Amino acid sequence: MTGSAPSDKVALEALASGKVIDMIQAALLLLSLLSPSPLRFQDPPPDPSDKRPEVAELLNKLKAHSGKEGKEDKDAIAVIDQLNQEFPKSGPKDKISIVKGLSKCFEERRLEKEGEAPQNQLYLAAATALGQMGPESTDILISWIGQKNLRKDTAVQHRLILSLGQTKNKKAIKELVNNLQNPTPSLVSAAAEALGEFDGADLETRKSTFEALLKVLMSAKGAKDSNVNDGIARERYDVIAAPIITSLAKLSKHDERDPDKWQTWWNKNKRTDWDAEQ
Repeated sequence: MTGSAPSDKVALEALASGKVIDMIQAALLLLSLLSPSPLRFQDPPPDPSDKRPEVAELLNKLKAHSGKEGKEDKDAIAVIDQLNQEFPKSGPKDKISIVKGLSKCFEERRLEKEGEAPQNQLYLAAATALGQMGPESTDILISWIGQKNLRKDTAVQHRLILSLGQTKNKKAIKELVNNLQNPTPSLVSAAAEALGEFDGADLETRKSTFEALLKVLMSAKGAKDSNVNDGIARERYDVIAAPIITSLAKLSKHDERDPDKWQTWWNKNKRTDWDAEQ
């Protein structure tokens, strides 16, 4: 302990004095002298699964490919697939970075040529991947559902809605229930299917979701039945009935095919414990 002689002497004299307080202070002093560095709490080791360079590299590649006005969308989609594989292995910061990176894909504009299918493959791939990234992706998906630049692309909206359900995040339910009133039948169908993803939720959540679905089903049936010549009402019912009935069965763990029988079952069982009956 070269260079510490005066301190050593003070500590030894305190120990020799026999005074309790002096002895405690001396012991602490000697301990500090013997320690290679001051005593302190050690910082936790960095999470090896977070802020990984390979994730940052993939996100840079995605940005570069997606920014080429559609010319490199196939390459961008391949990167999205790689990010989808990396997501489960990632830490919280990388997960947020990945969902934000995929969200930026929807900001890229693609020209629509008259008479040709929309160039929406990049959007569809990003929306599909985000469905596997809940709950981190929930807010991102909600933000793009009905967004003005993508509102007219029914295929992309359909995929976004389905993916929102796949997050199984209860925060998504309000948005999905709102889309049961969408004027586009295929999007109502998507919302109905997505709500069926919550078959593992608590009973109160399942009942409220069930009731919302049943109301839409019976309203569509009533509109169809009230005017047999209303082709629009019939088409809407034909598109939305099957996915709603399927989700009613998943949520209730009961099976009916006829809407009127579902209404009767609900009236009888809305206050019972559905899970106890199984």
